[in-house]
Amino acid sequence: MCSVITYCCLLRPHQEIRLLKWKDFSTDLKTIHSGGNKVKSKRNRLVPVPPYIRDLLVRRQPNYNIFSNKIKPYNNDYFKTLFGRFKQLNPQVDRFSLYSFRHSATLDIFKRTGAITKLQKAMGHSSLKVSLTYLRGLEVPELTEEDMPML
Repeated sequence: MCSVITYCCLLRPHQEIRLLKWKDFSTDLKTIHSGGNKVKSKRNRLVPVPPYIRDLLVRRQPNYNIFSNKIKPYNNDYFKTLFGRFKQLNPQVDRFSLYSFRHSATLDIFKRTGAITKLQKAMGHSSLKVSLTYLRGLEVPELTEEDMPML
């Protein structure tokens, strides 16, 4: 579930997702409100939750963590350890990290929208420079003669 939320909601797995409580979700589960104290940029974020994620969620007590089902969240390394165990059993994913899901989603959004400022806002980045680092692996097609400005 952590990987899916990382990909689909663009949240950071080790802080933003690990600390999620049910009260961070809107009543209809359509958005997540991440307060500045939980977000790297220290800015409040409102993140849409796709329907296929909402279908997987079962609301619990508002102050409960969505993963531990208790008030206290799992420890800082919980997801890293769990994903490490998964990678040991599945060597084909050895080169991936939990953040790979966030990076892949970033490329997908940019390819579909072409809007770097929309991407910056969705990712919660403080500057475009940070967002551009996520796009460094994107293959940009070379210009052709037809692409050049006309007089």
